[in-house]
Amino acid sequence: MGLTSVVLALTLSVAGCSGAGNVGKGDPNTINVLMVNNPQMVDLQRLTAEHFTKETGIKVNYTVLPEDDLRDKMSQDFSSQAGQYDVASLSNYETPIYARNGWLAPLGDRAEKDPKFDQSDILNPVRSSLTAADGKVYAEPFYGESSFLMYRKDVFQAAGLTMPAHPTWHQVAAMAAKLDGYRKGMKGICLRGQVGWGQVVAPLTTVVNTFGGTWFAKDWQAKVDSPEFTKATQFYVDLVRKHGEAGAAQAGYTECLNDMQQGKVAMWYDATAGAGSLESSDSKVAGKVGYAPAPVEKTNSSGWLYTWAWGLQKASTHQDAAWKFIRWASSQGYEQLVGRTLGWSKVPAGKRASLYRNPQYLKNSGAFAPATQQAISSAKPNDPGVQPRPAPGIQFVGIPEFADLGTKVSNEVSSAIAGKQSVPEALKKSQRLAKEVSDAHANN
Repeated sequence: MGLTSVVLALTLSVAGCSGAGNVGKGDPNTINVLMVNNPQMVDLQRLTAEHFTKETGIKVNYTVLPEDDLRDKMSQDFSSQAGQYDVASLSNYETPIYARNGWLAPLGDRAEKDPKFDQSDILNPVRSSLTAADGKVYAEPFYGESSFLMYRKDVFQAAGLTMPAHPTWHQVAAMAAKLDGYRKGMKGICLRGQVGWGQVVAPLTTVVNTFGGTWFAKDWQAKVDSPEFTKATQFYVDLVRKHGEAGAAQAGYTECLNDMQQGKVAMWYDATAGAGSLESSDSKVAGKVGYAPAPVEKTNSSGWLYTWAWGLQKASTHQDAAWKFIRWASSQGYEQLVGRTLGWSKVPAGKRASLYRNPQYLKNSGAFAPATQQAISSAKPNDPGVQPRPAPGIQFVGIPEFADLGTKVSNEVSSAIAGKQSVPEALKKSQRLAKEVSDAHANN
């Protein structure tokens, strides 16, 4: 989560340094950026010197890390306000929490005073998710995503199946059963089973929401072993065990993407950001994939909402230069630069309405662009289920404890997918963990 993080470790710098360290702290024209190692970020790194630095004179020292390492380092530096990094890539999970703790400089006023940036062009759900309780915007998006169902149109046609305009999970399960083994070596569906709050917990929680469950009730009562949560989890585990990919308990975003690209699965429910890879020139399934809304049961929509965005550390002594970088990396101009130089499938999409009116982008990404925009626009982080929630979030609960709680629960669910324990056993343990969190909140 990011949902689309590729597991590779690298620490590089456009300015020629191996890491930020304290380099540039005294130079107003040098900034240090801490960044996750997703492919779109690595593209940004490669384009910075030739374009941003050449245009502004501002050098950028990047430290690029895998997601978990990034979060550890970012938390250490921002919580202590050490100022080692001026800018960091953070998500809509961290942004409101960091803002509440006073670790971020607000960006809304800068954006409003900068007509070329065009804050109103940012898709409303994305902008809202980066807005704190005080009503101020504390981060600007690099790309955004929701989730949808990707399926092989050619396989569906050959099997005599039609994807409903708004599929339910039970319809998906029935189609997965029919398609499992329809072609040699092909499974019905790919769903994440890998341990991690950003891995199996993300799609599972969207299923829980639409089945009528929730992690916590409005009064912070833990509901992880409720009938609704249990039914959703049992459904998810049964579906992936019966008709899902091989090695499901170890499969995350990257593994499912590879399986879909290689023609090993007929359907895949995951991040909208995956579509660009499926339609790329080196994909075996380019042009063969259809895109349907996230399946539902009791809700009208169920797609998640996630964005990698840029936050400016409050302790930064280079705030003007840092804002110029954020403005550039979040701009329409940067999207066009990527489209021209690297190809439109590589554009960090999902954040600006203007991109979905761009003829060049639509020409190259028309198969999935409208579905992506619709998925993001219909996401409801403040109302993702059938009952009021104590904190925002669709595929996560927007509280500091959730990263640890979600990861621990993911261990239990992944174990159930591996057949090592039953779903009720997994959720009984998970409920105890959730109750520790709920008791702490209820007593505050």
